[in-house]
Amino acid sequence: MSSSTSDKPPGLRTGTLGTADISFFVVSAAAPLTVMAGVAPIALVLGGIGAPAGYLLAGITLAIFAVGFTTMSRHVRSGGAFYAYIAQGLGTPLGIAAALVAMVGYNGMEIGVYGLLGSATSDTAGALWGADLPWLPVALAGLLVIWYGGYRSIDFGAKVLGVLLVAETGILVLLAGGVLLKGGADGLSLASFAPGNVLVPGTAAVLAFAFSAFTGFESTVIYRREARDPARTIPRATYIAVGFLGLFYAFVVWTVIQAFGDDKVVAAAAGDTGGLFFAAITTYVGPWAADLMHVFIVTSIIASLLAFHNAINRYALALAEEGVLPTALGRIHPRHRSPYVAGLAQTLLGAAVVLGFAAAGADPYTQLLLWVNTPGMLGLMALMLLAALAVIRYFRRVPHQEGALRTLVAPVTAALLLAVAIWLVASKVALFTGASPTVNTVLVAVVPAVLVLGLLLAHRLRRTRPEVYARFAAEPPTEPNAVRRPAQHTEGADPSCPQPPTSSSSTPASVPPSRAVTPSSPSATD
Repeated sequence: MSSSTSDKPPGLRTGTLGTADISFFVVSAAAPLTVMAGVAPIALVLGGIGAPAGYLLAGITLAIFAVGFTTMSRHVRSGGAFYAYIAQGLGTPLGIAAALVAMVGYNGMEIGVYGLLGSATSDTAGALWGADLPWLPVALAGLLVIWYGGYRSIDFGAKVLGVLLVAETGILVLLAGGVLLKGGADGLSLASFAPGNVLVPGTAAVLAFAFSAFTGFESTVIYRREARDPARTIPRATYIAVGFLGLFYAFVVWTVIQAFGDDKVVAAAAGDTGGLFFAAITTYVGPWAADLMHVFIVTSIIASLLAFHNAINRYALALAEEGVLPTALGRIHPRHRSPYVAGLAQTLLGAAVVLGFAAAGADPYTQLLLWVNTPGMLGLMALMLLAALAVIRYFRRVPHQEGALRTLVAPVTAALLLAVAIWLVASKVALFTGASPTVNTVLVAVVPAVLVLGLLLAHRLRRTRPEVYARFAAEPPTEPNAVRRPAQHTEGADPSCPQPPTSSSSTPASVPPSRAVTPSSPSATD
């Protein structure tokens, strides 16, 4: 027996995640219960009873984006997800810049939420037991819990998220069921979807909040190497996630409007923004359900943290394998098959940020959460826009058998709609942060500044480490966990000449020109 096989470093646990598992990861990242109970009342105050339509419109926009996004996922098999798509469509410099934005964006979306975990747990302890629980110990304990969840195997994380997601969506379904069974305050009405209630000035603000509520759905492709038959699993999970979130958000907000009545809900939301959902479930289900909702908000936040933590770890792993980040971050645990060093580094970074805000006396919600999350949200939206543009250019440059709807019409439409969405969020950023104009300007400027820094890094890599630059976002030669998907290139093949598609309709039909196909580490082919 060859010793090279036994000495081969462990890789990620391939062929583990099905459609449902990946859907749990991405829907959990969006934290539906937290979004509904904590943010939807503000959308109602700003946009009136037409708010449910805003969530539908945001969902439709992202579903259009998913068309080109998932089409490209069948052709680009790198573990780098967003940055790999952008590198292969728009060029290596923008790909490297996108990688930096992805790391800042996903870390921002996760680390800020530790402030929310601390404040929400403190509120829950006060509401249920009258206890005055400081937020910082809770946040630090949360860091340890999330580290352990990421340290364990990916299927362990999927099981945990499945349970937590069922709990948080279940309590919202219970609320909706109670309202529907009792017929609401004044009978059920569809006035929320009437054009006169949707096309109002406040809808722009609602859309800004609605787009932020979907953050994380695009992370399906990050789990490609661990998915079963990724060419089918990834698109299905993406569509399920965005479809579920769009319909579920709109439905839940509509039922809460029915709970108070079309003519009273805005005043109720303005009078008690944080308590709107609790008041509704107390009235239509019972006080015990309100207590459960308090608890499930905390578990919803934990689920979101774990989902983002796993996504960040896999981005760091991919960049370590590229040679952009230190190679130590690419180590895989021999038993759990998790990127455990990347997870430890991410936890330490989170602890440093949390402790830094605490030392400065910052508020865990209005400063740690909102100030750190806002650039993260804008960063992920910017990545989606760049990815939509990358789809357009990629399929103009390489041979393929995809239709124009998937490769041109949908991504062009998505790019235009996402540009509008980014403008809406940036222009309404004060609604998210409640901060001064100076702070808001800095928060919005973070993403373009990181993009510029990434372009400078790309220039430096091209000069000082040309071998790393040349193989950045290269395609792996094999994908063992795929079903009937033979490799596009053999050892020594000319990567500048795309191979013709095979008879399998799910086989990648193209490989971009001028891309090396040698894996950057042994685990890339695991």
